[in-house]
Amino acid sequence: MKEVVIVGGGTAGTMLANRLARDAAPEIAGGELRVTVISNKEEHLYQPGLLYIPFRLKKPEELMRKVKEVLHPSVRLIFGEAVHIDAERKVVTTDGGQRFPYDYAVIATGSHPEPDQIPGLLEAGHIFYTVDGALKLQQAMDTFQGGKVVIAVGLPHKCPVAPLEFTMMFEDWARKKGIRDKTDITYCYPLARPYGTESVANMAQREFESRGVHIETFFLMEEVDTKKKELVSIDGRRIPFDLLVVIPPHKGSTFSQKSGFSDEEGWMPTDRNRLNLADQTDIFVIGDATNLPISKAGSVAHFESEILAANLVDRIRGGPGERLYHGKVFCFIETGLDKATYIAFDYANPPNPVTPSKPVHWAKLSYNNMHWVNLQGIM
Repeated sequence: MKEVVIVGGGTAGTMLANRLARDAAPEIAGGELRVTVISNKEEHLYQPGLLYIPFRLKKPEELMRKVKEVLHPSVRLIFGEAVHIDAERKVVTTDGGQRFPYDYAVIATGSHPEPDQIPGLLEAGHIFYTVDGALKLQQAMDTFQGGKVVIAVGLPHKCPVAPLEFTMMFEDWARKKGIRDKTDITYCYPLARPYGTESVANMAQREFESRGVHIETFFLMEEVDTKKKELVSIDGRRIPFDLLVVIPPHKGSTFSQKSGFSDEEGWMPTDRNRLNLADQTDIFVIGDATNLPISKAGSVAHFESEILAANLVDRIRGGPGERLYHGKVFCFIETGLDKATYIAFDYANPPNPVTPSKPVHWAKLSYNNMHWVNLQGIM
């Protein structure tokens, strides 16, 4: 029997497992293949939906389902913390001492925010990249009646356009709440423009300028001065705030960091087309865990899982498995509470945002609601 072991039960791991369950159904039914997912969480969280919680547009329970409910029944699900992968013996080990031999292993362990990298942030500021953080920010916004709002970004982070979305949604929210004239908004970004990609940065620049949002570039956060309520950059700039929202830098999983394969931040060196771990032919990496020069976003996991599932099934059936991933990404971008744009790009073709509109906003909301179908690997 061939064994495929997937470490991680998030979006990337679930999509891949479900595609394999569907596309290799004859082999699984015949006892020739077993697909195993090792998950350290029992609930699947639709992370892009966290953006909507501060605005009371989503509730946490709408974004969560049991992992066992979203996985195909033919997939073996193991709850536990994967702690080691032995590439020589081809075994994944969990913290409970369970050993899972594999013919093919897939690392889909995602990424997570590191707010502790910015001293004072958790005491005086807010994040919306966790359920608890988004709810805490929701409570702060409920009582906010105007003042200085600072939105600051650390790199790298997943859902790359989310800070832009939050800023434009907040500006629209303040306007609709009738407190925009009493609200000063500053957006801080560590690069020379408000987004890494030029076309998206230009769109954001236009939108921010038209809405009176001030932009601070080359702003690398050092700490939050909790007494003075100021955000401090490494070059000494200090920006006062009444409400601080920070997107902290992210790192790869603890599993990745301790694997012996990742860089210091936990990103796994991954072939940009074949998705195999560097120097390995039977270990693959998808989703946020890779070091690929593309967005850490759900659509990336979607497109990567398509390619990898097809290649694994082909190899299991004796073929070469030679389909290539070309860096395909698709992202919606909310530009307010009722308008949005989108970008589609790959390694060779840069993004080109379309004109924001209400139909695109509704398309994004529909896509959010279709996530649970999307996870099944049938779209």
